[in-house]
Amino acid sequence: MGLNFSGLDCSYSSMRTPSYSTRGMVATSNVFAAQAGLDMLKKGGNAIDAAIAAAACLTVCEPTANGIGGDAFAIVSFDGQLYGLNASGPAPQGISIKGLHKRGFQEIPKYGFMPVNVPGAVAGWVALSRRFGRLPFDEVLAPAIGYAQEGYPVSPLLGKGWQRACEVYYKNLKGEEFGSWFDTFAPHGRAPLPGEVVRLPDHAETLRLIAETEGDAFYRGPLAERIDSFSRQFGGYICGEDLATYKVEWVQPLSTSYRGYEVWELPPNGQGMVALMALNILQGFEFTEKDAVLTYHRQIEAIKLAFEDATRYITDPLHMKVAVEELLSDGWAEEQRKRIGTKALQPLPTREQDGGTVYLATADSTGNMVSLIQSNYMGFGSGLVVPQTGIALHNRGHNFSIDPQHHNCLAPGKRPYHTIIPGFLTQNGKPLGPFGVMGGFMQPQGHVQVVMNLIDFAHNPQAALDAPRWQWKQDKRVDVEDTLPPEVVEELVEQGHEVTVTAQNTGYGRGQIILRTDNQVYIGGTETRIDGTIATW
Repeated sequence: MGLNFSGLDCSYSSMRTPSYSTRGMVATSNVFAAQAGLDMLKKGGNAIDAAIAAAACLTVCEPTANGIGGDAFAIVSFDGQLYGLNASGPAPQGISIKGLHKRGFQEIPKYGFMPVNVPGAVAGWVALSRRFGRLPFDEVLAPAIGYAQEGYPVSPLLGKGWQRACEVYYKNLKGEEFGSWFDTFAPHGRAPLPGEVVRLPDHAETLRLIAETEGDAFYRGPLAERIDSFSRQFGGYICGEDLATYKVEWVQPLSTSYRGYEVWELPPNGQGMVALMALNILQGFEFTEKDAVLTYHRQIEAIKLAFEDATRYITDPLHMKVAVEELLSDGWAEEQRKRIGTKALQPLPTREQDGGTVYLATADSTGNMVSLIQSNYMGFGSGLVVPQTGIALHNRGHNFSIDPQHHNCLAPGKRPYHTIIPGFLTQNGKPLGPFGVMGGFMQPQGHVQVVMNLIDFAHNPQAALDAPRWQWKQDKRVDVEDTLPPEVVEELVEQGHEVTVTAQNTGYGRGQIILRTDNQVYIGGTETRIDGTIATW
């Protein structure tokens, strides 16, 4: 067992070969974003500058999965030390369960102002730049501004996702407040076609203001005023004071030891603990074969059990009723491991959700590396775009419960259970590199599968991403990719799993991996399920 840097594992027919570099690497889901990050490295910037440039570009070049009005999280390896950034936003101070009940709501809707929390991504970029960046902030955002102003051609998979989002929004967004979304993202009454050039001038002007003021315009200046005015016009809750008082949080990443390696995630309010909890359970088993029914069965059961407690306890850490240390303890893992038998378990009820997210990884010539993820949630988010700004507001508040007895219940200034999670690997404290798999509640499931592919089954990074994936959905339901061996599918059904076989690019997440070898060479893998790209130097 162990990490395979040889690049010779070609077990999966769709696999690309891994990418190698010495001076730097940027792995994203979009070619323009990857190139923007690489440009920063060539200008003398570091991995942090590259990550910010790529992240800003993704709000322009992949708006179907993230935006300027979203949240972000990051794990940064700088001079050999790991740092965690939580740039997720809380619920507005003016919202409450009692107030929503008075308005006749029994749950928080997906769209409109009710699920809109304070956006944290912009503040996250600024915080990363100020603490670790080498280049001026306005220079780092220049590529994103250029693509927004001058335009970029839409790729086939991006066009497909845009079309799907348009179909959903045309069906569900009926009020006047949603008009700006259609003006911005469907100005011709449809999604842009593959190969069509998209220009987003409002994005360009907003990013220019953010760049010139290092984010101040977004939280205390003219952009904040527009968000406040838009919210007041349509009875929203987010206001200028919520924006002005927002601050990101630097946090200590959490880790668990897995077969001689340390797997790192961020602490709550994110769901990274789900991956660590599942790996702690799986640590007690031996795995010798990737495509064996026992491997898949135990992985699925461990994820079920991890989610069972995560959905009961994970929320804003100030409101958690069970300590993180208890959920990550050997005793918890041992008790859960005993529950795994030969038949599929029926776990406690959980919600099935989709997500819309971008993940990126960067590395520079000095060994600094970044694992960064940002999202609007459910694609474009709330369906609200602040007029004349291009700011698509996220809808993370939808993850709150409206039951006042629930640990994750809505409260003013509280952050909800959050799905987006960056990952990182070390060995004996030595940074190996960033990894991540985006996609709502698929994310910790993807993290577990990728980590085991790397460590238990000695896959190189590209093969670790290309391997067939599964996704536990709810109860005993599990989706599997059509690349999974048919005999394994049949045996999973015999064990009581309710299996649905689907196409490879239908909800199994999208990942990136960069690892550093002992001879200071980077090896990277990127997602074949979407327009994954690695730019190398």
